[in-house]
Amino acid sequence: MNAADIAIAYHERTKHRPGRYASGPETLDWTSQPDPFRAFAGCPSFRLPLCAGRLAHIGEDRAAPEFSLDSIGALLQLSLGLSAWKEYGPDRWALRCNPSSGNLHPTEAYVIAHGVAGLDAGLYHYASRNHALEQRCLSTAAHPPGLWIGLSSIHWREAWKYGERAFRYCQLDVGHALAALRYAAALLGWEVRLVAGCNSQRLAALLGTGRDQDYAGAEREAPDLLVQLTRPAQIVDPARPQVVAEPAPWDAADTHWRGQANLLDPHPMYHWPVIDEVASATESRQDEAAAPPRNYPPGSAATHLPAPEVIMGRRSAQRFDPQFEMAAADFYHLVDSLLPRPQAPWDIWDYAPAIHPVFFVHRVDGVPPGLYILVRVAAAESRLRQALSDEFEWQKAEGCPDPLPLYRLQAGKWNKVARAVSCAQSIAADSCFSLGMLAEFEAKVQEDAWRYRQLHWEAGLLGHVLYLEAETLALRGTGIGCFLDDAFHELLGLQGQRFQSLYHFTVGRALTDTRITTLPPYHDRIADMEDIP
Repeated sequence: MNAADIAIAYHERTKHRPGRYASGPETLDWTSQPDPFRAFAGCPSFRLPLCAGRLAHIGEDRAAPEFSLDSIGALLQLSLGLSAWKEYGPDRWALRCNPSSGNLHPTEAYVIAHGVAGLDAGLYHYASRNHALEQRCLSTAAHPPGLWIGLSSIHWREAWKYGERAFRYCQLDVGHALAALRYAAALLGWEVRLVAGCNSQRLAALLGTGRDQDYAGAEREAPDLLVQLTRPAQIVDPARPQVVAEPAPWDAADTHWRGQANLLDPHPMYHWPVIDEVASATESRQDEAAAPPRNYPPGSAATHLPAPEVIMGRRSAQRFDPQFEMAAADFYHLVDSLLPRPQAPWDIWDYAPAIHPVFFVHRVDGVPPGLYILVRVAAAESRLRQALSDEFEWQKAEGCPDPLPLYRLQAGKWNKVARAVSCAQSIAADSCFSLGMLAEFEAKVQEDAWRYRQLHWEAGLLGHVLYLEAETLALRGTGIGCFLDDAFHELLGLQGQRFQSLYHFTVGRALTDTRITTLPPYHDRIADMEDIP
């Protein structure tokens, strides 16, 4: 099979179906859960300041800070850092600003810094547990100044619990992390661009994930993506597209590598070879051409950013109040926030939208219950109409803002269907609404197998927007990775693989479990922490 066929076959193989879920472990020993924190022994470590409260801001009345230990610390604190510790009885676990399937956190982050005050030129691994940078590579070569962040995934962290379906969840988590970085950078006044031209082989060399000698016996990391950060002072003409630069490769004569990766799971009970197969098949092998400028849809999406305390306070709801109704204005605001705009976080995404959410509306005051779809790019409407059931209405709901391309497909109560499709999870029915993210799938993946990852990243971006926008409305969201893929497709009248659902989500008023204690994220550094405003 070619790479695209391998990706599509993997997707089919890992679908959940009534009576047969995707292959996974038959039992879990929670006392032997893999270590959620990667560390590299034997390399210098630099503790980052906890100064997001001082540097992060909303609005344009303050200058963007220079690249430094302080500002990089603020960026990572608000994107990939710890947001709290939780305790229940003898159990204790960490939460992070970036959500993750099962709170397992397969995503690792690396900083490439050249000409940054307080840091020698080189590569650094971000250790979120201690909010520190571990120096993996020291470079004595002359480099143009610049700052990049690379993301990688440890697939075993998810596979330990979810088995073969784990590769999907790792890619969704990359999308969440990408959005988290963009929001945090925006609060510092920085720009972020995807370095699409850096293929997987070069990225592995830049991040050091291809160095066998540094991972002896430890779980390997798969490189995912690279982003470049810039400050407004570095942008000469805001009206002209900026050239995205890739850092120069490390020259063996001018570099010194350090560090041995820690072993996360000394006694793995299972192995899922299909994950390695799809990971290899979906690597980016060609240099990506620069994306053309996009035309953004009209509308009135809020241009504000979530406040730092919203980012730090984001949580995944475990239960919802089934009696609560949200306001129609809040619902339409959340829907509108999913449309691409020339602002954070959508300005990091250089591709035409390929994800279109289908909503189960349960309890929204002034919006009739029913099945709805948001067409995120006008060109996709004809394709969706052709593919979906010809019995659907395609009517605008009364009171829906004119520019919002939200259509009611079928009226009625869908609570029981939403619960059944989401693996019988009550959170999909007790919320105000839930949704499935429908992707333009087969043609994209056949074009380039790497698009399989990219589609999941886009879905993760949407999920992260919903998380933070819901928090600003005193609501709460939860991502749903367990859903019956083809059952959802069948209720929409879909056939074949032209469209596939990649991620489900739900939003409502959360019920809090008061038995769980919340502790500060870096409780051993309280004296060093500058308050989040």
